[in-house]
Amino acid sequence: MLTILGFGMIATFLVLIMLKKMSPIAALVLIPALFCVFVGKGAHLGDYVIKGVGSLAPTAAMLMFAIIYFGVMIDVGLFDPIVRGILRFCKADPMRVVVGTAVLAAIVSLDGDGSTTFMITVSAMYPLYKRLGMSLVVMTGVAATANGVMNTLPWGGPTARAATALKLDASDIFVPMIPALATGLVAVLVLSYVLGMRERKRVGYLSLDKVLEPEAETVLVGAGGSGETPRASGGGAGADAPEGDDGFQGLDPARETLRPKLYWFNALLTVALLTVALLTSMIMEWLPIPVLFLIGAALALTVNFPHIPAQKARIAAHADNVVNVSGMVFAAAVFTGVLNGTGMVKHMADWLVGVVPDSMGSQMGLVTGVLSLPLTYFMSNDGFYFGVVPVLAEAGAAHGVSPLEIARASLAGQALHMSSPLVPAVYVLVGMAKVEFGDHTRFTVKWAALTCLVVLGSGILFGII
Repeated sequence: MLTILGFGMIATFLVLIMLKKMSPIAALVLIPALFCVFVGKGAHLGDYVIKGVGSLAPTAAMLMFAIIYFGVMIDVGLFDPIVRGILRFCKADPMRVVVGTAVLAAIVSLDGDGSTTFMITVSAMYPLYKRLGMSLVVMTGVAATANGVMNTLPWGGPTARAATALKLDASDIFVPMIPALATGLVAVLVLSYVLGMRERKRVGYLSLDKVLEPEAETVLVGAGGSGETPRASGGGAGADAPEGDDGFQGLDPARETLRPKLYWFNALLTVALLTVALLTSMIMEWLPIPVLFLIGAALALTVNFPHIPAQKARIAAHADNVVNVSGMVFAAAVFTGVLNGTGMVKHMADWLVGVVPDSMGSQMGLVTGVLSLPLTYFMSNDGFYFGVVPVLAEAGAAHGVSPLEIARASLAGQALHMSSPLVPAVYVLVGMAKVEFGDHTRFTVKWAALTCLVVLGSGILFGII
């Protein structure tokens, strides 16, 4: 019964948000509360929620201060050279814009933090998508899928969790997987090229000079030679910007918030912050990552905007993103708290493992890879790697399949995982891009799942899995 109710709760949530019958925050709170009553444990709802909030509070704090920190860095112009470089590469060609999105997301993902990746990627690419009238869900889908492939880096989380759960060395898991993951990244680039060509055909392209003229009435030139005025929204993405929102405000070279004299201070502060965060996640915990971003945000505000009214203005400028994302995280705590507290997650995992026939015991690597797609989408990485992977490894060991093979196969689903409603970073992505979560899900899931299958198939082909 718990298995059915667990799948029913997840299905109800996804259907309602994709049909836009409920907002994600409302659905994340009300649906699990209702199912908790169905399970007969409504009296324990408060305990489940408090436990879930407690487990996600550090993540919410980290995202809150990371948004303020990187928002200030964007305001003061730290990332303007990156944006200008991307513009030069893209040349206002929709195909190049989409490929550039994938490349930028993959490069920034080297820091191992999804929220940082999405903040920088959206800040750099959003103006160009808006100006060209391109679909914003293409941007969010490509960025999320590229980040998902790169999320398998040893300091990104999943590999470390798999190594910890199975008592293995992270390098033994990751290094042999590099060819398969590289193939997955190539698949993302091919996908971005195809989607970019589709966007080029749909909206045409501008000259770079015209794109850099925010006030000009520009005309898109399509293959047939006819022109049309570019739209303000992302071509059916359900992501209209607020009235009067010019996509190129972030590139305004005369904006008051620029601090060119402090550029190298801001660059060094950012490198130091990310380096310490990276070392903290990989080697030793000098300071909790939320505390690092709290200190970083305070330093960035104080040095760049020494006057209190200016600091308040910068915080207010990013308040919408802070409230939306932290609200989503705490709402997700209700969802995960009920899933874990009622035992639904455990029953769902046990059922999925139990339906694997004995005749497939020798193929547990393949089974693990296939199961990683739905399980990492419907569960947190902690739940999957610490709750399910050890069971799969034990079943595989009984048929001569090594734990290393199981661990490697378990990484295959990460491209899909990064669009899961249980991943806080995805709300940073859709929130900053002004895209409805349901639209993002409908567009991205199929491409992310295909990328996962490419990674899994490559692993099998190369003899890694």
